[in-house]
Amino acid sequence: MMADFVTGRWSAELEDLFLRVSGRFGRVEVRRRMRDYVRGDPDELRDDVQSYVAEKLGAPGGVLIVDDTGFVKKGTVSAGVQRQYSGTAGRTENCQIGVFAAYASSRGRALVDRELYLPKSWMNDGDRCRAARIPAERGFATKGELAHTLVLRALASSLPIAWVTADSLYGQEWRFRHLLEQAQVGYVLAVPKSQQLKSLFGIWRIDQVIADAPDDAWQILSCGDGAKGPRVYDWAAAKLPANLVFDPDPPTHERWVLARRSLRRPDEIAYYLAYAPVGTAVERLVGVAGSRWAIEECFQAAKGQCGLDQYEVRRYPGWYRHITLAMLAHAFLAAMAAAAVKKGAAETTQPAWPRSPWQRSGVCWLLSAPGRRTAVAAH
Repeated sequence: MMADFVTGRWSAELEDLFLRVSGRFGRVEVRRRMRDYVRGDPDELRDDVQSYVAEKLGAPGGVLIVDDTGFVKKGTVSAGVQRQYSGTAGRTENCQIGVFAAYASSRGRALVDRELYLPKSWMNDGDRCRAARIPAERGFATKGELAHTLVLRALASSLPIAWVTADSLYGQEWRFRHLLEQAQVGYVLAVPKSQQLKSLFGIWRIDQVIADAPDDAWQILSCGDGAKGPRVYDWAAAKLPANLVFDPDPPTHERWVLARRSLRRPDEIAYYLAYAPVGTAVERLVGVAGSRWAIEECFQAAKGQCGLDQYEVRRYPGWYRHITLAMLAHAFLAAMAAAAVKKGAAETTQPAWPRSPWQRSGVCWLLSAPGRRTAVAAH
């Protein structure tokens, strides 16, 4: 009875608080998101983020990108914290690791999902988990299994996803690739150089296959623009034989091997496995591979502008609430940036000149304004 009384009193007081501050939020959608955050419904808020990103940034050919990032922490009580390798820091640190999904299209990019990685040292310690408010039903899951969960949720959302890309930690897992193939979603996934390629004719390492590629199999292609301009590499690509057991006849998709070689340091080679609709050009596969950098840009922007890593919460629910609200803020900024680019492009579109503005006058060219007789001389 006492518990029911306390719960009811908390709910009533919370409703009064919502009424008090609701006028600070101009739209009903924003008020609802604020309520979800305070009430502790980060999963519903995550669904809102995905819907918002689908509306503002969704486009055919959209790419879902999976990667993890570290949150350096002190102490031992923050949920999931331990000494572990952080790609963000580039070394082993006392940190939390979050596995994230980002969505990227021609309209922009934003983070759309997240899961906190909980090491076995945590999941084997019931008292520690209870103190951090980790749900009893939450079991141990590898980063690859968390990625599996993120992809399934994204595919069930309104996000228009044509491709998935990820680094070799995720790409090397055949279950992850099989999930995407079963869903008929294209992928370009990085894999380690030791990745095995299996067929009816034998088993080879991917680096050995690429080492046998003739010189004319390599071509210089850009995989997208970076901070310093186009990211240009040598690329080699080859189709793999169809899987006679699992593939339909005729096949709807084809499997590929790809390799990316640095122009300045040709001994630096990255390897990929791809699955793409029949007829897909190599240039498209290269573009999908290059889109993986978009999630790094999302991490940098969300941490620098939205406080993704600026939190002092220690318990499991608090991490999800903070991270999800920071994702919402980042999605808003990404949507506004995309709208500004679109508006700027429209404003800078100039009307056609009614006649050529270039007029010759003796030894000078005159540049006249459209529809006017006045001109400016340039020698």
